[in-house]
Amino acid sequence: MFVLAHVTDAHLGPLPRARFAELAGKRALGVINWRRGRQHRFNIATIDLLVADIKAMAPDHIAVTGDLVNVGLAAEFATGLNFLRSLGDGHDVTVVPGNHDAYVRSTAHHSLLNWGDYMRGDGVNGDVTAEEAFPFVRRRDGVALIGVSTAVPTHPFMATGKVGKAQRARLGKVLDELAAEGLFRVVMIHHPPCGWRAGHKRLIDEEAVREVFARHGAELIICGHDHVPMVEMLPGPHSGLIPVVEAPSFAAGPDDRHWPGGYHLYRIERIDAAFPWRCTLEARGFQRGEANVATRTVRVLTEAISGR
Repeated sequence: MFVLAHVTDAHLGPLPRARFAELAGKRALGVINWRRGRQHRFNIATIDLLVADIKAMAPDHIAVTGDLVNVGLAAEFATGLNFLRSLGDGHDVTVVPGNHDAYVRSTAHHSLLNWGDYMRGDGVNGDVTAEEAFPFVRRRDGVALIGVSTAVPTHPFMATGKVGKAQRARLGKVLDELAAEGLFRVVMIHHPPCGWRAGHKRLIDEEAVREVFARHGAELIICGHDHVPMVEMLPGPHSGLIPVVEAPSFAAGPDDRHWPGGYHLYRIERIDAAFPWRCTLEARGFQRGEANVATRTVRVLTEAISGR
């Protein structure tokens, strides 16, 4: 059995000090949003409790699906690196960027620059460009982690993402290769590709991304972005369904107005040739009004895993 922890949307604070010139444009709106709301909802004490719980659960690997920073200040990416190191080293933790990690164009490349050890495929040594970096693949004990980036700089009031034509083409090829190897394919992507979100938050090329999954398949898609836990299904090959699982914010406290914070555990095991995989989702975190971290729900995700 392979146990995968899923963390997302930590939105690490507090915001670092910045020069006035750094807070112009979209960042100014982000700072206002942080000071009016998120700094009161998201805190390091919550994160520390959840990190300690993950350590106690001792997963084989930790997947982080983006939004470690808030307004893309250079110093925030160092804070993000310290957070990743608190979870584990680059072999045992994998991260993909979210829209806040590409908040403005001037620092959109800083996630790859600072978190490269956690955002690099097997066998890749040295620096790569953002165009070359995704999708990347990490193979761990029968499981393939596929890192997809939706992180692109956007205009004020927009939180959209985009995979892009070139990355979609590479993703389809990668999914086919991993299927031929008989691996359980976990796609890590920040923006959910399911298609009903508001225009200012959606994945711009979501329809084309869904076509990739319908044609090439995957066993599990994990994401974040909305700060609310959710399980949806996408059509896969051979009339199968692919679970798309969204985790809550890793920084939200027990009294968060949207959803209490938490993370997910996936227990992935090979069954037999006829029904090769079983994946169980355990949601751990806070219950509203309760400060202890505990199991909240357990669900078996089997719909899309009976065949390729």
